Amino acid sequence: MLYSMTGYGRAEQTIGDKTFLVEMRSLNGKQFDLRLQIPSLLKPFEFEVRNMLNAGLERGSVECLISIKQNGAVKPVTINNDLLKAYYQSVTQIAKELGADTDNLLAAILRLPEVVVNSTELLKDDEWKQFAIVLQNAIDDLNEHRKDEGKSLEADLLQRLANIEVQQKEIVVLEPLRRGRIKDGLVKLLEENVGKENYDTNRLEQELIFYIEKIDISEEQVRLKNHCDYFRSILNEKEKSKGKKLSFILQEFGREINTTGSKAYDTQIQKCVVLMKDELEKAKEQVLNVL
Repeated sequence: MLYSMTGYGRAEQTIGDKTFLVEMRSLNGKQFDLRLQIPSLLKPFEFEVRNMLNAGLERGSVECLISIKQNGAVKPVTINNDLLKAYYQSVTQIAKELGADTDNLLAAILRLPEVVVNSTELLKDDEWKQFAIVLQNAIDDLNEHRKDEGKSLEADLLQRLANIEVQQKEIVVLEPLRRGRIKDGLVKLLEENVGKENYDTNRLEQELIFYIEKIDISEEQVRLKNHCDYFRSILNEKEKSKGKKLSFILQEFGREINTTGSKAYDTQIQKCVVLMKDELEKAKEQVLNVL
């Protein structure tokens, strides 16, 4: 089972007089990259929040928005009495000297900076424990979305793998024909340039054996088949994060396919190699999205 790095998760719950809303989305990324927007009420627990997101999501570029709504409760405030009195006395004295109206003086002073200060409210330990459940629910929701996306990724990757194996089977059929064409081509070249009676056929057979051994592609095909089997075995593993492993294996695919192409010296086999490369590139693009 594969998990995609792309997903969306959401969870909302009322705890006491507060409603917590957690929304998160993730895209593909090499590492875990988090952009977190968190209210001041949760600032003391930011480290714990980041650890939960990292442990639950593992990889990807993640954006997480946490908001808190007060449910009709009045947020407590503090009035700086000393500062208010100092303002009032000073402004009243100036107003008398200027003959200005003082009817709305107190309301104006209450709007001055630092006269009315919001009390610092902290999240209680039991509220944090309940919020942690909300956060985990959002993580689980996103991972469920990732799992659904992963099913499509797995189906596509298996199809790419099957297409590569079809071309590999075609190469197995073409390989014996290739050897015959190589031998016929060399004999024809010698007869045209040296003459049929002027070269040693036994020596030619020895050189052909040596040459064909140098351009033999059977080892590359065996290794490629093993890579295909290993790729499937990783898809069946229970481990959630597999993207990096699959990416490394596809690099090995590329080495064997490229070597096959460089040693082929056959137009039909080269066509198979081109088709395998095309499927490999499509598979690499898909693996970039795998967790």
